[in-house]
Amino acid sequence: MLSKIEEIALVARCVASDDRRAFARIVNEYAPAVRNFLFRLTGGDAALTDDLSQDTFVKAWSGLKSFRAAARLRTWLFSIAYNEFVSFTRRQREERMPEEYVPPAGEGLSDHGAKLSEMRHDINVALASLTPKERTVVVLFYLDDLPIKDISRITSLPSGTIKSYLSRAKNKMAEMLKNDEK
Repeated sequence: MLSKIEEIALVARCVASDDRRAFARIVNEYAPAVRNFLFRLTGGDAALTDDLSQDTFVKAWSGLKSFRAAARLRTWLFSIAYNEFVSFTRRQREERMPEEYVPPAGEGLSDHGAKLSEMRHDINVALASLTPKERTVVVLFYLDDLPIKDISRITSLPSGTIKSYLSRAKNKMAEMLKNDEK
């Protein structure tokens, strides 16, 4: 991850001299994290993830002048990615959950590999059972290891609401996983 000073220098180069190589460095550094975040939000829809990732970086390029460095560049990019995801879900005529992601079955998986694959599947199914906002805060808090203040910046939700979503989502996922075992 880039240091805060490196981030600011790259953003300054992009804004001051339209330096596309500096922006390419930003994309190369943060695209995997943004894509992973969106992949989880979309329930494993790779094509949608690619589209939203591309839209995120297009918006970031056009909005770099508005980046104020109050938060890290990664947090700002996650905020744009989240807003792209929310915009996409709003555009859908009916609110439907993304299809459940089923990782490709590998031939000859060891017992450990099969159990790990099954656990991933169960977690993806449980994540898919959450509302988009619940899924977002769970992904950001537990999987991307972001503090609540950064999640608040990304989602524009108060910290108390985020804590409520986390609690509710944990209970829903636990119930879902418990029922799945039966």
